[in-house]
Amino acid sequence: MNLQEVNRLSMLGLAHVGDGVFELMTRSMLCQQGHTAVGQLHRMTVERVKAQAQARAAEKLLPLLTEEELALYKRGRNTHVHGVPHNADVGDYHAATGLEALFGWLFLQGKLARIEELFAAIEAG
Repeated sequence: MNLQEVNRLSMLGLAHVGDGVFELMTRSMLCQQGHTAVGQLHRMTVERVKAQAQARAAEKLLPLLTEEELALYKRGRNTHVHGVPHNADVGDYHAATGLEALFGWLFLQGKLARIEELFAAIEAG
């Protein structure tokens, strides 16, 4: 999709796509690290994709984002969500939504190298 088409999508739509992208990146990374037990993979994935972990990841990325990426993250973070899971902090959930929206926005534009760069920064920090 071109930028104009991607920008017409809702923040929650972008977050929906970005949630899948972030989880796939996480699953791939864990497998590449040699984890093979399915139960262990599942637990490790859940630990990294829950709102609290994504909020921490977003904090690491903020200094690395371009002006355009930061604006998109903030729009995603500030969007009205229809409910927050009982086990999630509201602030963490909003930050996670912003991160997911950013990843969805980048993915739909085909900016896979940028996604990989940001994901690597999360894992390195």
